[in-house]
Amino acid sequence: MITLEGKSVFGGVTIGKIQFYKRNEITIKRTRVEDVEAEVERFQNAKAKTLELLKGLYEKALEDVGEANAMIFEAHQLMLEDPDYVESIENIIRTQDVNAEYAIGATADNFAAIFEAMDDAYMQGRAADVRDVSERLLQALSSQNETVMVMDEPVIIAADDLMPSETVQLDKEKVLSFVTMYGSANSHTAILARTMNIPAVIGLGEALKEEYDGKVAIVDGVDGKVYIDPDEETMASMQKKQKKDQEQKELLNQLKGKENVTKSGQKVNVYANIGNLADVGAVLKNDAGGIGLFRSEFLYLESDTYPTEEQQFTVYKKVAETMAGKKVIIRTLDIGADKQVDYFKLDKEDNPALGYRAIRICLTRPEIFKTQLRALYRASAYGQISIMFPMIISVAEVKKIKEIVEEVKAELRTEGAAFREDVELGIMIETPAAVMVSRELAKEVDFFSVGTNDLTQYTLAIDRQNQKLEDFYDSHHPAVLAMIRMAAESAHAEGKWIGICGELGADVTLTETFLKMGIDELSVAPGMVLKVRQKIREAE
Repeated sequence: MITLEGKSVFGGVTIGKIQFYKRNEITIKRTRVEDVEAEVERFQNAKAKTLELLKGLYEKALEDVGEANAMIFEAHQLMLEDPDYVESIENIIRTQDVNAEYAIGATADNFAAIFEAMDDAYMQGRAADVRDVSERLLQALSSQNETVMVMDEPVIIAADDLMPSETVQLDKEKVLSFVTMYGSANSHTAILARTMNIPAVIGLGEALKEEYDGKVAIVDGVDGKVYIDPDEETMASMQKKQKKDQEQKELLNQLKGKENVTKSGQKVNVYANIGNLADVGAVLKNDAGGIGLFRSEFLYLESDTYPTEEQQFTVYKKVAETMAGKKVIIRTLDIGADKQVDYFKLDKEDNPALGYRAIRICLTRPEIFKTQLRALYRASAYGQISIMFPMIISVAEVKKIKEIVEEVKAELRTEGAAFREDVELGIMIETPAAVMVSRELAKEVDFFSVGTNDLTQYTLAIDRQNQKLEDFYDSHHPAVLAMIRMAAESAHAEGKWIGICGELGADVTLTETFLKMGIDELSVAPGMVLKVRQKIREAE
């Protein structure tokens, strides 16, 4: 048995034969042409043909993976008509008296190298788009037929990398999963894989060899491993894991597209909590209605310095686009307490859980806060983004936040930047102070989301990080439940909705209790979405 390790971009376990993706290799030769204008016209004809093909791919993707992901091929059409790209090709033909194939290849290499050299991950991903579009042009110029993957049975597709157009054209009924040598977790192809529910492992490197073609393999999309010629023990354990995954899929098929409604007709939204872009696949896989908590602090925790506006914008935009119009609630940074970041240079505190953290940092370091808000508002133009603020204790804090928000919106208007004016603003209810003034807070915001982890520790005066106090920590304590009920009553009295995004939201022993309180939304770990949805549908 050979074990390969890569990076998972979508979970699930598949067992089957490997089939390598074979392309019609186009060899680019530099040849001198006598009539350069005729060669430019030849390129223009190929460009027109490719545009028609991309329109067809857009329509197919629209049907298979939805509008947000089909937009990849609209972007490819725009790239194909980009003046810089077109002028580069035509200029090389005219100034060097060379064939269109050579000019396209040289332009593709130049543009891809420029994108790959950029610091921004989103722009680096555009290198693959340039190559994809250029490959399409070369096919249009060639007399060869377009590559069509023939699969006689369901297989594991292996490749050096897969371009978005190649992924969309695969026969989904015969693709068990795909594994690649290279690729990015943020690439269009990875996003398409998640959307199409195809388990995928990328970044296997040179260890993924063509000699494995036809061999039986196991793809563990959960742990990012591929087993070639698995032994009996591995096969047995993976089959067990696959069975569990299949049970989840069957439950998903039963619930997919159905509302989360109790037997008495009460409707509840079930969303998912995530920490980064890679988690979006699990949200889609489990058919969550949206994202109820995107912990944006992970962008800061995973960086060596303050993430820039562009870096944040790229991530928020991708999440919004991938969720295709479903609600995405992004919590502003919640640094401090148990989440320390060196470059914030926070002082050591005796009681960090009660100290300088979350919104307190944002309101006293407005330059950090405004950078994040600018990125969030710019990303709001690409989906249904809502913004949520943590650790609120007073109406004065909320009013100050709203002042800064208006400053940011005014700046963006002046710059002509696109953003949504009506972005929902909400707060986390995680302090007893917020509960006590929740009626007044509800007048200032669009929604509440209860952070039960912190609300429990502050209500019970118990440090949830202290293992010695585990026997005293009771998240079901009547005082905690009373706090949640009070917050719900305040929200509804002012016509606002309320959700729960803490661990208690996934506690199915409390689901019916929350329903009786009138909780409108539960946001849980992606793996718990189906269980909570099932519990809601069983409730009276």
